[in-house]
Amino acid sequence: MTSSALGRDFRLLWSAAVSSRFGDALRTPALALLAATVTRDPRVIAAVTVAGQLPPLLFGLLGGVYADRWDRRRTMALVDGVRAAVVTALAVVVALNRVSVLVLLVAAFLLAALGTFFDSASFALLPALVPPDALPRANGRLQAGSAVAGGFLGAPAAGVLFAVAPALPFALDAVTFAAAALLVLALTPTPVASVTARPGARRGSVWGEIVEGLRWLRAHRPLWRITVLAAASNLAISGIMAVLVLYALDVLRVPPAGYGLFAAAAIVGGVAGALGAGQLAAWLGTVPALRVVLAVETVALTGFALARHPVPGGIALAVFAAGTVVWNSLCASYGQRHVPSELLGRVGAAQRMVGLLTAPLGAALAGLAASAYGTVPVTGAAAGTFALVTLAAWRALRPAAPGVLSRSGAV
Repeated sequence: MTSSALGRDFRLLWSAAVSSRFGDALRTPALALLAATVTRDPRVIAAVTVAGQLPPLLFGLLGGVYADRWDRRRTMALVDGVRAAVVTALAVVVALNRVSVLVLLVAAFLLAALGTFFDSASFALLPALVPPDALPRANGRLQAGSAVAGGFLGAPAAGVLFAVAPALPFALDAVTFAAAALLVLALTPTPVASVTARPGARRGSVWGEIVEGLRWLRAHRPLWRITVLAAASNLAISGIMAVLVLYALDVLRVPPAGYGLFAAAAIVGGVAGALGAGQLAAWLGTVPALRVVLAVETVALTGFALARHPVPGGIALAVFAAGTVVWNSLCASYGQRHVPSELLGRVGAAQRMVGLLTAPLGAALAGLAASAYGTVPVTGAAAGTFALVTLAAWRALRPAAPGVLSRSGAV
């Protein structure tokens, strides 16, 4: 999935990202299984999940500030080194059978908090490693590699390794973080002037720099439109994901034993979309490609809402997942290409923050609606929401307006 045309540094970054994603896919389900061995109280188990979800909301913008202040390569290596130490300590505690609820909460929170700094630095570093025209393909390759490492390799292996020895998935996760840190350190150092503040610029306060990034994003009309549209679509996507298992079992009649295979359709679709994102943009141009993708996503989600059998439902889910990954890859590429280097960390973090804010709302609304009316109306409402987003984006992505895009890539 890597490409020699993207260069040595991209291959190193890709390998580091895939290594980390594989470890994440081992740790996340293993942490849930570990929590279930400590307590059967669903409130406590849910608290562990929430502890891993809060840090991006609490520290996401802060991570963007330091991605613009610090050397991004060293930041990524340091963060992965610290994460390796944290997971190693957790593996030791598990092996000694000294696990408590507090240990699980602290580990989940700390690892997610560190991840916000890594993600901001990684997003901002990529444009320094590949040519601007190669950004859609590079982002697609990163997403494809992460999907395979997480969905096809890590997640299925987590349960097996946990059954062999509860500490094993955590120990292996520590190894993947250490390997990722070494791979990042092998990257060609980026000139400090292009990573930190503008030459001669005076360093402001952390809050002042956060506000600067938010103001830049709000003032850049195309990127702000992209951000708002992405947030609106996340509302529908998170709603679908919240009721996916119930819809599959109750409406599509997927056998419980076959749910894993059904869910894998989304991973397959996502990988296909990631691998084709760059080529699609090259064939059609970014704006026409995004129009096509949005239309296809709307049709696929409508088909999913109307499906009553596992096969058409799985196909529709795969197509929708492919379109979503294409959209995300091009969105990241557009920001990386148009945002000044010294602002990339903060602007990228602000975009992610806006998207994160709508995701829990969509999931909560879907849960309440499904409880009252069933899952079928929820999928229909998600398709309708996405259709409205597509109509709004169609007007905002007019080729006549130079540089105006939606969630995406190069013009």
